[in-house]
Amino acid sequence: MTEAGTEARGPAIDIRDERHRADPYPAYARLREEARVHRVGEANGLQSWRVNRYDDVRELLGDRRLSKDPRTARRELDRAGIAEQADPLDRTMLSTDPPEHTRLRRVVSRAFTPRRVDERMRPVVQAITDGLLDEMAPRDEVDLIQALALPLPVHVICELLGVPEGDREQFRSWFTPDAAPGAREGWWGAGGRYLAGLVAERRRTADAGLAEDEQPDLISALVTAADDGDRLTEREVVGTLTLLLIAGHETTINLLASGMLALFEHPDQLRLLRDRPELAPSAVEELARYTNPVQRGSFRCAIEDVQIGDVTIPAGAVVSAGIASANRDPRRFADPDRLDIARADNHHLAFGHGIHFCLGAPLARVEGQIAFTSLLRRFPDIALACPLDEVRWRPLGFLRGLAALPVRLR
Repeated sequence: MTEAGTEARGPAIDIRDERHRADPYPAYARLREEARVHRVGEANGLQSWRVNRYDDVRELLGDRRLSKDPRTARRELDRAGIAEQADPLDRTMLSTDPPEHTRLRRVVSRAFTPRRVDERMRPVVQAITDGLLDEMAPRDEVDLIQALALPLPVHVICELLGVPEGDREQFRSWFTPDAAPGAREGWWGAGGRYLAGLVAERRRTADAGLAEDEQPDLISALVTAADDGDRLTEREVVGTLTLLLIAGHETTINLLASGMLALFEHPDQLRLLRDRPELAPSAVEELARYTNPVQRGSFRCAIEDVQIGDVTIPAGAVVSAGIASANRDPRRFADPDRLDIARADNHHLAFGHGIHFCLGAPLARVEGQIAFTSLLRRFPDIALACPLDEVRWRPLGFLRGLAALPVRLR
């Protein structure tokens, strides 16, 4: 993909370039200063409008004139040769508008409650983290992604969903990010069929007399959750689970790995978090703002003309929100390119905004708080095991993540 402003043209930006992946923020700063809105040409030919400043991005994320339903962008998607997805994600909270989105989120929220995350999952996350750190302990050097950042959210999701112990290795192979061609077919192939089987089994065995947050696992909670008698269909439950796996898993991996790299780059902040673990909640918020595991929001389509400054985004146009750019906007954040784990005024957009705010954000926050503090407590002298300029980033499109993070534990 090549980015170039039309309101004020600057140098083209190629996200496939290793230098841009390593540090995209100077390019985002140029775009913010050139214009409030830019035309963006995707590698597949899709033309979209990109908004980059904090106030504009925040407003865009909550604007009801912008639809998340891919059917509203059919003409633009067809022109770019993008077929509408025929998979479990086609009618989920990510790809629907009110009132359909309102109904889905209302029912799902009854199952995925703060109590389930804060009271029930926190000790589970701590136990899983401690087990992974135990496995790391005999070694002097590890790839932190393979040793912690990747397995932690997979283990947590298995516990959250109630995946039987004997199925977990196969489950991880379906739902773990993998560079091998075709690896992700498991999300809507064998993995999707497996989830459908779990849902059908819990339909038969779940105790409908229990409240949603008393159910033993999230699948049981989802199949019994009801709002005024409205329940999710099998397809909606499978779609919700798939969305949780895809939207929550890789972003958490990237937050943990990129967050540790940011701490290595700022040793004063690493020491501060090591010495004051009570800063973990604000540290996770700042690391999410600073590292931006999600670089831009998923596409929206204007269902009517949208005016931003002196630019009119026409009805039918595809629009994207530059989240990473917004989170480094000096109009909103003081000294935005400085990592400050004690930053107080930190209303970042890393988890989105508005009706599509990330439902899994509380779980990601718990995983981050526990992972960072436990790692620094267990290995207080942990250090990067290669020069900074040798760290490589994967070309992930709208996500941003490391290929590996070699560390010395002692």
